[in-house]
Amino acid sequence: VRGQDLDRHRKADALRGVHRLVDAGGLARLDHRHAVGAQDGLGLGVGQQVAPAGVDEAVNAAQRIGFPVAVKILTPDVMHKSDFGGVTLDLDSVEAVRAAAGRMRRRLAELFPQARFEGYSVQAMVRRSNAHELIVGAALDAVFGPVIVFGQGGVTVEVADDHAVGLPPLNLVLARDLVDRTRVARLLAGYRNRPAVNMDAVLASLVQVSRMVSDIPEIVELDLNPLLADSRGTVVLDARMRLALADRSGSTLDRLAIRPYPRELEETITWQDAPLLLRPIRPEDGPAHLAFFDALTPDDVRYRMFVRIRELQPSQLARFTQIDYDREMAFIATRPNAQGVAETLAVGRVVADPDNITAEFAVTVRSDLKGMGLGKIMMQKLIDYCRSRGTREIVGEALPQNSRITGMVKKLGFTVTSTGLEGMREMRLVL
Repeated sequence: VRGQDLDRHRKADALRGVHRLVDAGGLARLDHRHAVGAQDGLGLGVGQQVAPAGVDEAVNAAQRIGFPVAVKILTPDVMHKSDFGGVTLDLDSVEAVRAAAGRMRRRLAELFPQARFEGYSVQAMVRRSNAHELIVGAALDAVFGPVIVFGQGGVTVEVADDHAVGLPPLNLVLARDLVDRTRVARLLAGYRNRPAVNMDAVLASLVQVSRMVSDIPEIVELDLNPLLADSRGTVVLDARMRLALADRSGSTLDRLAIRPYPRELEETITWQDAPLLLRPIRPEDGPAHLAFFDALTPDDVRYRMFVRIRELQPSQLARFTQIDYDREMAFIATRPNAQGVAETLAVGRVVADPDNITAEFAVTVRSDLKGMGLGKIMMQKLIDYCRSRGTREIVGEALPQNSRITGMVKKLGFTVTSTGLEGMREMRLVL
């Protein structure tokens, strides 16, 4: 089985497990055992653990794993188990495990007599002295739907009050922005004799949680705390998940405030005797988009922006590459250069009004590639996209000197008229 297929099978198994748990209980709060199982299936690093039912089984599990171990009591009715002594670390012998497990069971019965006892979690102790304790989680907001949370974790998470919130789906660029909005981000970069964490692993954890929340509508709350992060990577030590029945009749994406990257709109064509990928723009296209802009002549910049500017500001670059796919769409034509680095050769963009009656378009081709049919390809891609969405008409404006664009759209059925405002041309196509 190929790695990609294996990941897909693991993810499918994790999803089926979550669905079974929800169907059985309607509303469920998953303890560490079930939550970690789901996250392991979805590719998040978790520590080795066993979930024995009783004290003797816990002792046997500890011997199999190897000392020292951590033991935690399992009950769905108490969230913060460390508050009543339900978690004990660094147990280094059979006697210590037996005593700790018995003590936890007695404390649970004494303080929470109605709480259900579901056994123990026995984990190998993770010794990572330079690791930072982080929290990665998700919650369901009444207005925005699912949100992703990142910040400083551990038992002091409420006291530290250092977290940031983002909207799924996250990619690596958006995950990095989420991390950078916290105070702990500066510590993660390393200081004094404490090395920097493996930031790629931290960002990957955020992206995976984002995918989990996007793909599983039953998740209404997720809490990975602590998520240990150091130079070697990340590992989940504790996890909780709350589930509820979800309406599966529609798309799982309807819950999200931001539409995920629409991979189904990708298309590979042949242009100039070589493959050319047409796809929606992504935030990580920022550097290539900046290089594309720098390759435009001053006149081509003016034709696109209607003003003369020398360079794109960071806010403008973000605006062009970090888009809301539900309201607007930007397609790029891209292929690798001689060094194997993907280049942006052309951009086609449409922004629809809220009722989707009219969409405004713009098409820009890299200056050294004009006259090769690329503009027409991008324009047709925009037309096909707008038709698929039920948009009634597509419109655009052009400077009077930009005869190339007006001539091209006329061949595609557009009407071109003068607006009377400094000779501006209005281009319109009823779809």
